[in-house]
Amino acid sequence: MYEKIISTVDFINKKTNGFKPEVGVVLGSGLGGLANGIQVEYTIPYSEIPNFPISTVKGHQSQMLFGTIAGRKVVAMQGRFHYYEGYPMSEVTFPIRVMMKLGIQFLILSNAAGGLNPAFHVGDIMIINDQIHAMPNPLIGPHDDRFGERFPDMSEPYDKRLIKLADEIAMEKGIWVQHGVYCSTTGPTYETPAECRYFRIIGADTIGMSTTPEVIVARQGKLPVFGLSIVSDMGNIYGVDHTSEITHEEVIAAVNAVEPKLITLITELIRRSASIQF
Repeated sequence: MYEKIISTVDFINKKTNGFKPEVGVVLGSGLGGLANGIQVEYTIPYSEIPNFPISTVKGHQSQMLFGTIAGRKVVAMQGRFHYYEGYPMSEVTFPIRVMMKLGIQFLILSNAAGGLNPAFHVGDIMIINDQIHAMPNPLIGPHDDRFGERFPDMSEPYDKRLIKLADEIAMEKGIWVQHGVYCSTTGPTYETPAECRYFRIIGADTIGMSTTPEVIVARQGKLPVFGLSIVSDMGNIYGVDHTSEITHEEVIAAVNAVEPKLITLITELIRRSASIQF
């Protein structure tokens, strides 16, 4: 695995003339438009990158973008990989390890998620404070000390400094944000009413099919993480008023509606994060 990562990093460095990103960004389902805020210098399709899988999900562009946001160098994944696509966790999280080797200082993750908290509404932006990982752990298997500790601490999966900064930006810009716990399951089915009730009982505010494996790998490498969930639908935790089905198209539409606010929040977070000593 480590040798594959080095090989991939060497390829990217040659393709980008040694571009050194400061921030890594993963643009989740329906959030590819955030790329419009990047002054792109290099674009590399996943199909050209050695050892990279290909995203098969509608709404994912399957390419890496290298450029600047607010004057800071970034690498952005326009489309991510999911366990439900049939990839092992080592491949799902492979790009995160690559970005860490490229030298990013922190990671921004976004996802579209179902809302479980009755106080939430479709279109809400939730800053992720904590997570529940309800799928296989990406660190299962042979351990390589070069990636970090065998038993990494997860007491702060999402960086408190970045959360505080995002809150300040949201208040200043008049962007309403929620806070809560994100839960991930394998998918690809959406949750049953009983499953929604179960995950709500154990503490989840939103639920999706990504993100937490990436966070675990990042934290093993001591990389600070900031995460956002966009509430794309409301899970029925009571099971008595369920009158419509959830579709992927509806998820993307709900996320697209809140995209301008996301662009503002993430752009300002990247700009002002220069004041944080990582």
